[in-house]
Amino acid sequence: MENSPFVSLTQKYFNRFSYLPAQLHQKTSRNTKLIVVIPCYNETALIESLSCLSVCSIPEETSIEVITVINHSEIADNETKNLNSKTYKDAENFAVNYNTDQIQFLTIKAFDLPKKHAGVGLARKIGMDEALQRFQSIDKDGVIICFDADSNCEENYFESILHHFSNPKTNGASIHFEHPIEGNGFKEEIYNAIIDYELHLRYYKNAIKFTGAPYGIHTIGSSMAVRASAYAKQGGMNKRKAGEDFYFLSKIIQLGNFTEISNTKVIPSPRVSNRVPFGTGKAVGDILTASITNYKTYSFEAFIDLKDFFSQIEMSYTSNNYEAIPSSVRHFISSDGYSKKINEMKKNTKTLATYIQRFFFVFDAFWVLKFVHFYRDNINANQLLRAEAKKLLNALNVNYDQGTKNKGLLSIYRSVDNKEIIP
Repeated sequence: MENSPFVSLTQKYFNRFSYLPAQLHQKTSRNTKLIVVIPCYNETALIESLSCLSVCSIPEETSIEVITVINHSEIADNETKNLNSKTYKDAENFAVNYNTDQIQFLTIKAFDLPKKHAGVGLARKIGMDEALQRFQSIDKDGVIICFDADSNCEENYFESILHHFSNPKTNGASIHFEHPIEGNGFKEEIYNAIIDYELHLRYYKNAIKFTGAPYGIHTIGSSMAVRASAYAKQGGMNKRKAGEDFYFLSKIIQLGNFTEISNTKVIPSPRVSNRVPFGTGKAVGDILTASITNYKTYSFEAFIDLKDFFSQIEMSYTSNNYEAIPSSVRHFISSDGYSKKINEMKKNTKTLATYIQRFFFVFDAFWVLKFVHFYRDNINANQLLRAEAKKLLNALNVNYDQGTKNKGLLSIYRSVDNKEIIP
């Protein structure tokens, strides 16, 4: 019998990009619609996260799998290896007690991974590839969700994701997240640090959206979801030791129909962590170490120039507009380099619509990040976060008290992101 289009697509993926053969041998229910993947390294909070998922509402005739990939490098120290072994046993015991007809908790032991690649990217890849294998086995183009071993979520988490992906055109989605910013769980200085860092993340995301680029979305590993077919089409997860979520979602966004889920919430941990060279845990640690009280972020003027640059896409399709683009962009990309890119895009497109699509493939999220760093280093250094966040709100015509401090600004930006405030 001839394979279905989905099975054929996934098989092509495994022929090219597979890292490991199937690791799990439990049968996948034909009602499985969502599979959650959790990388877990040197972690003490996993059971709390699994418990949170276990009480989420699940619609009738729906099954969900939660795959935890407990992992470490071949050069990990004995303390890490011992903790991971204990965590594996705890996860297996949890599954015995909490597996039901509707939700299955499964664990992959990914110990002693090659030191060259071992890290969060490879752990996510192992889990997401496994999820794809399991969807392939039941010939269902389900949804693969990324979560973290120190995160929690709201009870409607599964229902919201299922409803969102009921639109067959949806290829991927960023899920609304909010770090805890008060309470008794952490020290006050950690709450203050995460307020600054999350505000910086939301400012950057909304500043990119302000420019008109299609990749103004959050790229947070604990709060993203992708359709299985989109995962296969775009070559799956990468093996990066950090920033794997940014590079992965950048590929998924290029397919189009990437959206935001705003009616549920992931609650990532604000704790300090040095397990990766950048990211939330590292940023919080850096803020505390340097005793930073006036957090700085990218100048809003950089995004004004990007908005101007992107507004001239149609002009670039019909003429050489290099001298008309902002001087900061001209300093970043030479005339020859710009002309070469534009001419190549024109040669490979027949309509303005496909040209615009290809334009944002070339001038993508990574290009924007490099430009913003160039702007910071060569034109205008980082500025106070509070001031720049207010400039963007003003540009978006969002009303707020001018005396609002960072915690209040974060609340406003959260409301923008979860669609309670529509700029």
